[in-house]
Amino acid sequence: MNDSPLGAADDGRLDPRAAFAQLSQTLLSEQPLDAVLQQVADLAVRTVPGADEVSVTLIDGDQAHSAAFTGPLSLALDERQYEAGYGPCLDAAQSGEMLPIEDTSASDGLWPRFSAQAAEAGVGSTLSIGLPVMQRTIGAINMYAREPRSFGPDSVEAAQAFGGYAAVALANASLYASTAALAGQLQEALHSRAVIDQAKGIIMAKQLCTPDEAFQILTRASQRTNRKLRDIAQAMVDGLADTKHQTPKS
Repeated sequence: MNDSPLGAADDGRLDPRAAFAQLSQTLLSEQPLDAVLQQVADLAVRTVPGADEVSVTLIDGDQAHSAAFTGPLSLALDERQYEAGYGPCLDAAQSGEMLPIEDTSASDGLWPRFSAQAAEAGVGSTLSIGLPVMQRTIGAINMYAREPRSFGPDSVEAAQAFGGYAAVALANASLYASTAALAGQLQEALHSRAVIDQAKGIIMAKQLCTPDEAFQILTRASQRTNRKLRDIAQAMVDGLADTKHQTPKS
């Protein structure tokens, strides 16, 4: 017999069904976007196995900010990435990819500098998932765990579900926005995602590699040159276009 409180799992986590029921009611209410995203983060940290802190990153043009967070550590590590211009939360927000760091103490990952900062702060693993809104990606939901390899298949599935709720909240906000600001933000995000996908295609054709390998090449180039992921991708696409328009020499 399960003696856990109603809606709570045996390990003290909130049952996903209870969390999703609360979020479904919230989405039907008239709460502002920041309040909805904060509830997404609050419920996620109580529900996703392994998560100790959760944040929600939003991209607005060239700026990123944490629209919701459950503790100072998640905010601090988000801001480390914003300052550097790269990291799993930013790359997930721009590309729509699911980007884990299984062990921040490992030195062979995609973000060695950020991984070292996270490990020093007491975080052993992270998971960032892009938030798709009407085929665009304008943010990410980020999970931080104290222990390495904390996010297994159940955690990923739950995190993706919370990301879906956050995306619905963003989509609702875009429908009722009274200004063109959010529409412009969505258009910018659409362009960034398309350019990154084009650059991945160029790398795949040239190096005969997989999409994941192409994305890793882009990410490493971003960190090596200290330039934003989409800027690296745009330069690659522009370079191919220039090559195509050059007049062949006789």
